[in-house]
Amino acid sequence: MPIELLLVVVLKALAELAFMFLAGRGILYVLAAGKRQGNIFYQLFCILTDPLLRAARWITPRFVVDTHIPLVTLMLLLWIWLAAAFWALPAMCSSGKYDCAALLERKR
Repeated sequence: MPIELLLVVVLKALAELAFMFLAGRGILYVLAAGKRQGNIFYQLFCILTDPLLRAARWITPRFVVDTHIPLVTLMLLLWIWLAAAFWALPAMCSSGKYDCAALLERKR
């Protein structure tokens, strides 16, 4: 697999993984309520997602309220995933420059 195609596939997978971590953090935020700071899984999700939230805070304007940063982060991850899945991968595969047969094979 060419390196450019591999990088796009890895970017797409990392966006999916980060989205799942943020979703898990949000679900535990609601379910654990007041005891969430003592929950080991919530702390793990915080460790994994805090860099994403800091990056989203860094790129957003100051008038965006801090409570909206997780939603901004989810939207940025969604745009990254959509760009990789529906723009970069189809463009690379349809150009004929890359062999995308490995991506299109079904596992049985």
